[in-house]
Amino acid sequence: MRCSLAELIDQAADPRSLWRVTPNGDPEVPMLVVDLDGIRGSDWGHPSLRRLLHVLDEPTPVILGVASEPLPAEGAPLLERLTLTLAPGGPGQTWVPSADVDAIATAVARAPRAANTLAGLLRVTPLLPVPEALVAESLAYSTLLGGPEYAAWRASAPRGGLPEARDPVVVERDGDTLRIALSRPERHNAFSRAMRDGLIDALELAAWDPSVGSIILNGRGPSFSSGGDLDEFGTIADVATAHGVRMARSAALAMHRVSDRVEVRTHGAVIGAGVEISAFAARVLGDETSWFSLPELSMGLVPGAGGTVSVPRRIGRWRTAWLVLSGERLDLTTALEWGLVDGHA
Repeated sequence: MRCSLAELIDQAADPRSLWRVTPNGDPEVPMLVVDLDGIRGSDWGHPSLRRLLHVLDEPTPVILGVASEPLPAEGAPLLERLTLTLAPGGPGQTWVPSADVDAIATAVARAPRAANTLAGLLRVTPLLPVPEALVAESLAYSTLLGGPEYAAWRASAPRGGLPEARDPVVVERDGDTLRIALSRPERHNAFSRAMRDGLIDALELAAWDPSVGSIILNGRGPSFSSGGDLDEFGTIADVATAHGVRMARSAALAMHRVSDRVEVRTHGAVIGAGVEISAFAARVLGDETSWFSLPELSMGLVPGAGGTVSVPRRIGRWRTAWLVLSGERLDLTTALEWGLVDGHA
C-alpha cells in the first residue's frame, strides 16, 4: 500500500488501523510505502507530525519511506521510527541510497509474518544488553519455525544429505594467538551443529585462558561461510526445544564474551550466520572477493544466529532491515562505508 505522509497522518488518527490482521493472522497491509517528497523544512515540526511520531513509537507493520531527494536532519525523528527509508541521502543510518521498492514489497508479501516480526524485533534488540537481545531473537526465530511461511519453504527445499566434515573447525595456537578456521570447504563452510559446537568450544577455551591475547577467525575454501546448513533446518522436534538449544549452545554469545580479542577475516560469500556471528567481533576484515547477505526472509524466518543483535550495532537497525527485507548482496565497498567491515584483509 502506498500513501503520502499526509495520508499516513490521517490514517494514524486511529492507531489500530495501522495494525490489523486477517482471520488467518496475516497483516491486512503487509507493508506501507510512504512518499516523503515535497515536505518543506517547517513541515517537519508540524503538530500533526509530532502526533504521528507518538503513534509510531508503538508496534507498527513494515513502513518504508521513499524520497527522490536527500532528506534533512530535521526528518530524523520520523525516519528513526520507520522500518527503513530509501533516499539519496539522509540523517544517520536511517536510509539506504538505492533499492528496488517493488522487490522488497514482493518479498514482504511472500513472508508477511516474518517481515513484520523482523520490524518489531529490530525495534527491541538494539536497546537491550546483548545476552537479553539474543533471547528475544531466539524466541522470535523459534516461533517462526512453527509458522506456515517457513513450512512452505522447507517443503520446497529438499535436503542434500552430504556427510559432515571430520574436523569442521580447526584450532591452532601460535604464541598468544588462537587461530580458528571454519573447515567445511566442500560446503562453503555451511554452519552445521558440529561447526557451531567446535566454534563455541574454541571461543570458550579463549574465554577461560587469559594467556590468549588475540583470536583470528577465518574460513577455508572458496567462501568464509554460506550460512546455516540448510540440511539441518527444522530437524528439531518442536519450537520450544529449538529455543532451548539455541540458548544453551549460542555461538553468538560465545563470540560476544571474547569479542574484544577477535579479528575475523572474510572472503568470498559471507551469508547468514557468517555475517551475524562475525559482526560481534572487535575487528572484521574483508578481501576484495567478500560479499555479504542475510537471506532468511526468503525462508520465512528472521536472522537467528545473532544478526538482529550484532548487525544493528554496526550499521543501524534500518540498514539491517534492508539487508533482510531485500535479500540483496552487500559488496565490500558498501560494507566498509557502512561499518559492517572495518578494513581490508
